[in-house]
Amino acid sequence: MSVLYTFLSILELLVIARVILSWVASPYSRNPVVQLIRGITDPMLEPIRSILPRTGPFDFSPMVLILVIQLLKGFFNR
Repeated sequence: MSVLYTFLSILELLVIARVILSWVASPYSRNPVVQLIRGITDPMLEPIRSILPRTGPFDFSPMVLILVIQLLKGFFNR
């Protein structure tokens, strides 16, 4: 269980890093770290984005994904 919990914690940190990078990095950045984080998080964020309604410049999909991760961590922590 601790391996899965650790994986979910790392994934949560990557999503938070993705949000911070969206504020400071260019969307077309060729930085390998930025590309790695986007490559890991985009496949999980895209299905959520397709379900959520458009809210202008705000993207709430990372918040939804973090909530799901928190729920999974709480479930597996028991």
